[in-house]
Amino acid sequence: MNEINKSGASAQTYTATFKNLGDQLMAAPVGSKAATETTRLRALRASQYYGQALFFVLGSDDPGGEERLYKSGRSSWDTFCRLSAPPPVMADVPYGRTPLPVWFFRPDASGEQRPTVILTNGSDGQNVDMWTYGVQAALARGWNALVYDGPGQGQLLQVDRVVFTPRWETVVTPLVDWLVARTDVDAGRIALTGLSMAGDLAPRAAAFEDRIAALVAMPGVLAPWLGFPPEIRKILTPDKAETNKIWNEQVVPELTSAEAATLKKRFESFSVPAMLAARDGKMFTDFHTPAQLIKSLDITDVVGRIKMPSLVLDYDYEQFYPGQPRQMFDKLTSPKDYLKLTAATGAQLHCSPMAPQQHCEVVFDWLQETLPGR
Repeated sequence: MNEINKSGASAQTYTATFKNLGDQLMAAPVGSKAATETTRLRALRASQYYGQALFFVLGSDDPGGEERLYKSGRSSWDTFCRLSAPPPVMADVPYGRTPLPVWFFRPDASGEQRPTVILTNGSDGQNVDMWTYGVQAALARGWNALVYDGPGQGQLLQVDRVVFTPRWETVVTPLVDWLVARTDVDAGRIALTGLSMAGDLAPRAAAFEDRIAALVAMPGVLAPWLGFPPEIRKILTPDKAETNKIWNEQVVPELTSAEAATLKKRFESFSVPAMLAARDGKMFTDFHTPAQLIKSLDITDVVGRIKMPSLVLDYDYEQFYPGQPRQMFDKLTSPKDYLKLTAATGAQLHCSPMAPQQHCEVVFDWLQETLPGR
């Protein structure tokens, strides 16, 4: 941060600084003593640095480097995984024409049948974030943990160019199929969590996939579209041509460079043309199509279908979805709990970025109480 501040904080300095940190860690020589563990931990740190650079790259001087930067982060994550003991099972789970890459972590290689948590990322997170928000905690408590890229995430977005789908059950069901076929998974104790915007995706899947035994929304999200500023939402009209005329002629010319970079980032996972335009240093011209996709993620009318015990998290000063976690909790008809993490313990703001350990304690305490050992 000192280097960034010295250069002047900007998308360019964030991208360059974090990329360089990742490059340095992956290129650094390692002595023979304990070399494997040092390399493993450096790869984990590098994947986090690359993830930070990826977040800002569309506002940098090299937006076209987005896919390369993603692949650097993916390579370091896979290095970390290969050097872990035991390494996670890495596989591709069938999903339409584009399989879902998965990383199945186990506390050991004994083959013991264990409860398992499926960890669902949000709209711009990376696999390394799931290590922080679930994998470590699961392994420490004797659980398996499944990390995956779904549509609009990771490999499926950055390489395969598959955007989000409102029917997230079509993503989770193949994952459950894959898990229940394994002898080291307790098929009666499979939990599903959703971080950030996945606080919408995971409940959607749980409403239609009865083999999920417990659900955690972090936070609860009913309508991701409401997480966009009202001045952006009001652009959308039922008429595509009218909407895009307003967007291109009235809105885009008035955007600051920082505002433009933010919108490019937030819309790329809902529109391949938007992503490709951003990589070319341009603003997307079709606002209507991705905006309609985001609106279609609304799960207000399906939450009542959820049958399994559910935990809904909320946060003091929730920036993106204020009020929605409580609204989701009120709509749930299954056994349910609601918990707000607060500023009193440093766990405020969207997904408790300053208190991931406390976040995991809350989630996994609840999961162990809800799905006790047999």
